[in-house]
Amino acid sequence: MTQPTEPRLDARPLFRGETTLAELNAMSRDTAMEPLGIHFTEIGPDYLRGTMPVDARTRQPYGLLHGGASVLLAETLGSTAGGLCAPQGKGVVGIEINANHVRGVREGLVTGTARALHVGASTQVWEIRIEDARGKLVCISRLTLAVVPRPAA
Repeated sequence: MTQPTEPRLDARPLFRGETTLAELNAMSRDTAMEPLGIHFTEIGPDYLRGTMPVDARTRQPYGLLHGGASVLLAETLGSTAGGLCAPQGKGVVGIEINANHVRGVREGLVTGTARALHVGASTQVWEIRIEDARGKLVCISRLTLAVVPRPAA
């Protein structure tokens, strides 16, 4: 499905803590992700993966996957992965996202994979590849996050 990437050179795990897919999917309730059918499917050593259906909820009037839905999937995956990398007491917020839509999709399921390009103390940069069921690139996105103090509960 996705292209293999070079292994991480350092031994530190990218994501902190033991977060489960069930916990991530539970956090999506009552958010923009729920009505679009976005579902987290895999947490890897250096990536987060999720899917979104291409159906009446996510298509534009010409029957293709809506670019805005692709961007919502990309930001969901990148921001969630970024939050899993943030130090204790910190969170992340998106400050810039771009997307190139390279292939139309009319039906089925698309899969997004977020991988870090940079994880720093004050910013993070994530690449999110969205592919169709045949593994063909549909959208490539880059998300920049700011690492910020988490508000007191």
